Amino acid sequence: MISLKDRLTELLVNNKLITQDQLDEALLAQKEKGGKLSEIVVKLGFIKENELASLLSEGLGLPLIDLKRFKIDYEIVKIIPMDVARHYQIIPVSRMGNTVTMAMADPLNIFAIDHVKSLTGYKINPIIATSPDILQAIDLAYPDSSGNVINDLVKELADSSVEFVKENRKSAPSDTELKRVSFEAPIIRITNMILEEGVKKKSSDILIEPLDKKLRVRYRIDGVLHEEPAPPKSMHQSIISRIKVMSDLNIAEHRLPQDGRFKVRLGQREVDFRVSVLPSSFGEKIALRILDKQQAMLDIEKLGFSPGAIEKLKKMVKYPHGMILVTGPTGSGKTTTLYSILKFVDSPEKNIVTVEDPVEYQLSGINQVTARPEIGLTFAAALRSILRQDPNVIMIGEIRDYETVDIAIKSALTGHLVLSTLHTTTSCGAVVRLVNMGVEPYLIDSSLICVVAQRLVRKICSYCKEEIVIKKEIIDALKLNLEGSKKPVFYKGKGCKQCFSSGYSGRVGISEILILTPAIRELVLKQAQEHALKQQARKEGMRTLREEGVKAVLEGQTTLEEILRVTAPDE
Repeated sequence: MISLKDRLTELLVNNKLITQDQLDEALLAQKEKGGKLSEIVVKLGFIKENELASLLSEGLGLPLIDLKRFKIDYEIVKIIPMDVARHYQIIPVSRMGNTVTMAMADPLNIFAIDHVKSLTGYKINPIIATSPDILQAIDLAYPDSSGNVINDLVKELADSSVEFVKENRKSAPSDTELKRVSFEAPIIRITNMILEEGVKKKSSDILIEPLDKKLRVRYRIDGVLHEEPAPPKSMHQSIISRIKVMSDLNIAEHRLPQDGRFKVRLGQREVDFRVSVLPSSFGEKIALRILDKQQAMLDIEKLGFSPGAIEKLKKMVKYPHGMILVTGPTGSGKTTTLYSILKFVDSPEKNIVTVEDPVEYQLSGINQVTARPEIGLTFAAALRSILRQDPNVIMIGEIRDYETVDIAIKSALTGHLVLSTLHTTTSCGAVVRLVNMGVEPYLIDSSLICVVAQRLVRKICSYCKEEIVIKKEIIDALKLNLEGSKKPVFYKGKGCKQCFSSGYSGRVGISEILILTPAIRELVLKQAQEHALKQQARKEGMRTLREEGVKAVLEGQTTLEEILRVTAPDE
């Protein structure tokens, strides 16, 4: 069996890419220090990495792939563990039937091919990629591949440079010094590592918070905050300054809140970050909202709602005019639902305009306006101008005051489909809230089509999902409606590397949809209370948030604890 070393030696000499003396020097270096011959000839500068890959491709008759330009299906990557991929410098890139195409730095390594065959049961089709490209792809593909890198980097910085420059200053560093430090390599590296970790762990927010004696870094993953190892407190001001520089914020302003945004590229992905800087008693705190377009599923079918709820929603959004409200607490996915509806109703025949604060995702073919209250461009002011733009569909990021809701309802009454959000916990509560804001019941009756209340619940990790038993006494005490299930089956996640030991991976939406039927409209005109509206809606088939949640539990999507966490007994 020919080895890569022998074949490489033959190809290099026959093609006269290196001299015999250079080859002897490389072989001597390999004998003294170990390592792969391919890496040594590149390190010594005898040949470039891409030239070496092209040579192997031609000499071995195997295709060459540029992983930087190839979009890898990360679901395929999961068929082999990260340590195996890194050990052999391999990464699966695609699957066709029972054959997996695998990029390899050493395509003649029969041990690697046999190992992957035995692990997966698939046939292996080897192709060639450069070693650095494979290692970079591994870092991007496996969510925990650099989990310990930040620990090592922080330890390295803390043990060497941080302690060295630490001084007992009575005054803070000057703004000029902070700006200079923010461009130094260690600060750039540690800041980039924090951002990269947030994206890899699919977190929605990163919080960098100065405490009394330490710096705290937390990631919000699937709606729950997780604290991670953080740099030393002495690096806090430099990291904040680095993020301000990236966001084009005023680096000299430390007393007032600031907002900005920036964009980074991770491999083939472009990720937007929305930045909020808030002065606190121990220094400036930064909240970074990650707007990852790859994670955003702007598809009405992928919201996670039950099939019945999706069908109702599709029917309602096809109305030519009227108002649809989406309600729920902060972080419950209201904006994602609105964007998904916009994508569903979008067509070349419709003029769609939105006013948001701020615009989270740029939607192709849709006119999006950012509200700027500081210069007088409020939701209400923007709406007045939008109505002169001949719109068919209007989306308002949030209804906050009577002026905005008044214009929104009048727009719905004059032939526009209006979509917006409202901060109430239930769908029936939205009707009562509108009345409390000063809207006349007859206007609600004439304009409102339906109200969607929603929550996001964490999904059980598919890698460590296991069946559990819940005692009947607990089910009875919680007064759960199990819909006549003879023997309900419950699941939970045990916790594994894929879900960072949480037992959950990803989130799914649950919803209740209040449709304003004739009976509901009659109650609205009578200014009925929320419980009366809810009672009538349930008679007409509305499923509450708690009922939808229990259904998701019985379907094995989430856990009972998660439903109890996000819904109240009366929801």
